[in-house]
Amino acid sequence: MTTYSGLDRPKSKLYYQIWGALFFLGLGALMAALYFSTQSVEYTWRWNRVPQYFFYEDKVETRAEIEGSIVSITPQNESVLLTINGPDGEEQHTLPKSSLLLQVNDYVYVGDVLGSFTRWKPGILLEGLWLTLEVSAIAIIFGIILGLFTGLARISDNPALRWGAIVYIELIRGSPLLVQIFLWYFVVGTVINTMLSSYGWSQVPALWFGVLALAIFTGAYTAEIVRAGIQSVHRGQMEAARSLGLTYSQAMRKIILPQAFRRILPPLAGQFISLVKDSSLLGVISIRELTKATREVVTASLQPFEIWLVCALLYLILTFNLSMFVQYLERKAI
Repeated sequence: MTTYSGLDRPKSKLYYQIWGALFFLGLGALMAALYFSTQSVEYTWRWNRVPQYFFYEDKVETRAEIEGSIVSITPQNESVLLTINGPDGEEQHTLPKSSLLLQVNDYVYVGDVLGSFTRWKPGILLEGLWLTLEVSAIAIIFGIILGLFTGLARISDNPALRWGAIVYIELIRGSPLLVQIFLWYFVVGTVINTMLSSYGWSQVPALWFGVLALAIFTGAYTAEIVRAGIQSVHRGQMEAARSLGLTYSQAMRKIILPQAFRRILPPLAGQFISLVKDSSLLGVISIRELTKATREVVTASLQPFEIWLVCALLYLILTFNLSMFVQYLERKAI
C-alpha cells in the first residue's frame, strides 16, 4: 500500500516507517542532550515552587469597621456570626470557627483583626496569560477589520483611498513596533489624557493605547495579505460576476472574497501568531502581560530557568492553538 501526499511520486509504507523512526530517534537524542546539559549546570531546580504563580491560597483578614464590644458569637455550622455593638451602630461578620481570635465582651477598635479566612486566587502568571489573551484577541479583531478595509482601499480606483492606504501601509510597516507603542502611549496618549482631564473626564488606560498600537500594526500587514489574496483570484471571476448583473460590491462580497479567504488564511495565521508574541512589548508601558509578569516573578523568586521555560511553554500553547484553529478554518473553507 502506498501513500500520496505531495507532488512527488507515491512513497511506500516502509519509507514512512524508516523516516518516522529516524525523526523520533533524533527527537529523543535532542531531549537527552538537553537533560544532560541541564544536569551539568550548577543550578538548583525548584519546579515545586512554580504552581504558586498560577494559583495560590490567599489569607484574608477580617477587621473591625467600628469601635465597640462583641455582644454575641452565634455558631453556624463550620462558621460563626460575630456581632459588634458600639456608639456608631452595629456590624456583623461571618468567620470560620478556627480563625476566631476574640470572645464575647471583648472590646475592639477600628482595624482590629477579628479572624481570617483563605481563598484561592489566580497567580501573577495566570493573570499575565489572561491579559495577553485579552489584548491579542481585541487587537486581532480590530486588525482584521482595519486590514480588510485598507486592503480593499489599496486596490480601489479612487486615488484618495488608494494613496491613503499606501501611505498607511508603508508608514506602519517601515517603523518598529516598539517605537509605535512609545508614540501611541507617550505622545498620543499624553495629549488625549491631558485633554480629557481638562474637561474633568476619566483618562484612557495604557492598555487601550497598547491594543491600538498592536491593531494598527497588524492591520497594515493584514491589508497587504488581503490585497495579494484578492489579486490572486483571476480577474475573469469579476468579469463573469459583472456580466451576470452583480454590482462591484456584490461581486466582491459573494464571489471574490470567499475565494481569496481560502488563500489568505495561512499568511494570516502567521501574522496573528506574530501578534501574540509581539504583545510582549507592551510591558514597556507598564502593561503586565505574560512577559512582564514573568520578569516580575523571576525578580522575586530568583528562578530564571524554570519561570522563563514556563513562559515559553505558555506562548507555545497559545500560538499552537491559534495555528490549529486556523487550520480548522482552512479545512472548513475548502
